[in-house]
Formats: sequence, C-alpha cells, structure tokens
Amino acid sequence: MSKQKLRIALSVVAVVVVIALVVGGWLFQRQGGMATLFASAVPSAPEPNLKDPALIARGKYLALAGDCVACHTEGSGQKYAGGLEFATPFGTMYSTNITPDVKEGIGSWNANDFWRVIHYGVSPKHGFLYPAYPFTNFNSLSRQDSDAIFAYLKSLPPSSRRNTENKMPFPFSFRPILLGWRLLFFKAAAPYQPDAGQSEAWNRGKYLVDGLGHCNMCHSGRGPFASLPASMDLSGGEVVGQGWYGPALNQEGLASWSVDDIGKLLRGGVSPKGAAYGPMADAVFHSLQFLTPEDAAAIGTYLKAVPAREPPEPTQFALNQEQAKQLYAEGSGLYASHCAQCHQPQGQGHGTDYPPLAGNGSVTAEGDMNVVRVILVGGVAAVTGDNKRPFGMPPFGQRLTDRQVAALATFVRNAWGNKASAVSPEEVQKLRGIPL
Repeated sequence: MSKQKLRIALSVVAVVVVIALVVGGWLFQRQGGMATLFASAVPSAPEPNLKDPALIARGKYLALAGDCVACHTEGSGQKYAGGLEFATPFGTMYSTNITPDVKEGIGSWNANDFWRVIHYGVSPKHGFLYPAYPFTNFNSLSRQDSDAIFAYLKSLPPSSRRNTENKMPFPFSFRPILLGWRLLFFKAAAPYQPDAGQSEAWNRGKYLVDGLGHCNMCHSGRGPFASLPASMDLSGGEVVGQGWYGPALNQEGLASWSVDDIGKLLRGGVSPKGAAYGPMADAVFHSLQFLTPEDAAAIGTYLKAVPAREPPEPTQFALNQEQAKQLYAEGSGLYASHCAQCHQPQGQGHGTDYPPLAGNGSVTAEGDMNVVRVILVGGVAAVTGDNKRPFGMPPFGQRLTDRQVAALATFVRNAWGNKASAVSPEEVQKLRGIPL
C-alpha cells in the first residue's frame, strides 16, 4: 500500500472513530450516562438530615476549603449564584448557579444527585460536565463530606440568577463527545482510602491537596485536551486563560520551605519565603485562610513528600546568550533604582512585608509569567485574619517599557544565586494584553 493510500485509510478510520464516539456518547448520555452506569455499583444512600446544624457547619468548612465560592460567584454578585467566566482553549465557559433555587440552581436535587456530580461529574440537568469542573479531584471525596457540602449549599439563600450559556464552538459544545475524554482521562474510583504506611497528617494532606483542594488544576502541566497527566502532577504549570504560572509544589519547588512556612502562606497569605499574589491571593482570601492550623500543617506535610517531577515546557520567546546578558545588565540598574529599597540590595526581602526574591520559587519558576505580571500590575497580598493590613507592591507597567520590564524580570530571575530563563520584551508585550 502506498503512503498516500495509507494516509487516506488512517483518515477514514479516524473519522469513523470520532463519529462512533459522538453517536455513542449521545446515546450513552441520553440513557443516563455515568449515573446509570454506576447505579448498581454505588447504591443510593439514605437522604441525610439536611437541617442538621452540625452537618451544615461541617459542609461550610469543606466548601470553604474547596474554594467553591470563588468559581461559582461572579464579581459582586450573590455568592454561589454562578456566572463567572472561564476562557479556555476550547471556548468560554461560565460557572453554574449552585444555590437552592429550584429552577436555576440545585433546589430540586437530592443528596444522591449531588454525589453523582461530585463523584462522577454527571449533572441531573446537563449530563456530562466539562473537566473545568474538577470532578476528577472531587472523585476522591467521601460520601459523608459530599452530603455535608450539599447540606450547606441547601441552607443558602436561593438565587434565581439564570445560568449563562457557554460559548463554545462545535464539536466542543456537543457534550456527548465528552465520553471520549472520559474514556481517555477519567477513571471513577472509590473515595480516598488512607495509606496505612503514612502518618495521619500525610493522609489528611493528600485528601485535601489531591481531592477537595484540587491544587493540580493550577499547579500542574497539561497534557492532550487539557488533561492532567500524573507524570506532571504538582510540577508547575500555566493557569489556563489567566496569564499566571502555578509554581511547582513538589520536593523541588518547596525545597527551602518548612511545613510551618507553608502553613503561614496558606492561612496568612504571607510567609518568610514569599507571598501569595494573583489567583493564589484569591484562593487564600476566599478559602485557605479558613483552614484549621491542623489542616494547613497536614497540607504542608504532604507537599513536602511529593516527589519532584519534570516540569512542563512553558511557552516562551527564545533569546540568545548575548541578548540575555544585555537584558541582565540593564535590569541590574533598574532593580537598584526601583526595587532595592523594599526588597533589599541582595533580594533578601524584609520580614513578611517585602517578600524575598532570592531563592523564591515563584520568581525562578519555569514560566516567567508571575514576575512579569507583578512588575506590570503590582500586587497586594490577601487580607486575612493573620495579616489584616497587608503591604502592597505598586504597578510599574505604566512607567517601564516592555524592554525595561523584561530586563528587570531577567535580572531578578538570575541574581543572588537564582537561575532561570531570561524574559523577552515580546513576552512582556503578550502578557500586557491579558486582562486581570
């Protein structure tokens, strides 16, 4: 068979496979999808007492720990009423209303419906859910925790805010095609079972990090079709559609951090090793500051044990060695005149008010986005119970050119023992265009 005929044959096979997945997915979802498939494997549980104050209080804590409010609230709108926009490579999605409104929210659901959403990513109204909703993480939650979260959501004031339709091109707008994604990248499993060979703190930390906290959604590299390969877990990665980089949270990324340092960042937004800005500051404000000291320490215990993995290759503009040297030299002078007063001449910072730049994993991350974005737009750490009046960094985007920002970023990424790739003016120009 000639190469041309072979290509034609393979193309025909590919088209047939896609058609089969689409038609099969449509039929599968029409018959109840994953909910029907697992109906016998996971029998319905008795309806919990949704009015139980203790169950509601537990659910509130878990919903805060999972940062549900951040994604299911649009701007200054009612909490949990949905409408937040998510720009993805596959189109624009909007979070849904999860208040107890009967028509627009989850008011008509029971605890088993909510469990199927949590555990399988299958909604009574929409069928297969897009993996922008982290059901691949929530799959590990216990039924007791699912019921508690549901009880809390049902206790909220209902909102009749209508859900915004996603703006996605075909075939991504055709939900049954998600069957193919699930077959490739999702395996429904039993809720998390503690590892008898590990400590109680380690197990609790893994449950929170890999499950409820869904940390890999921002701190891991992406595979085909936005999947999250285990080989890239917590190795760092670009936060989809936001122009920020989630630094590695493994043994390499947190090598110089102690469990106490991690706990301080989670609950206070600042630590001797660095501060939370951008999406992480939002996570601290809405969610992580409410963790108990024990849960924060458990997360630190687990993260300190996560093995180092190869980080993903970031999208960056290439610079030759001479260009990088020139940018570094220019950045040295800019640092002395704009940054050294607060961050100190050797980048050591000052307490928790002015984070250190030397040895800062976010500064030297594979992706240079965080350094550039903070220089351009500044940053303020989250207001928390442990840090009620955080210091802020002013923006320099209006007074520095793209080349100057690139030079300054290149310098701080390579001075005082730091070692990272140089930043190009083209990268700065690209990041200027991404909305906050």
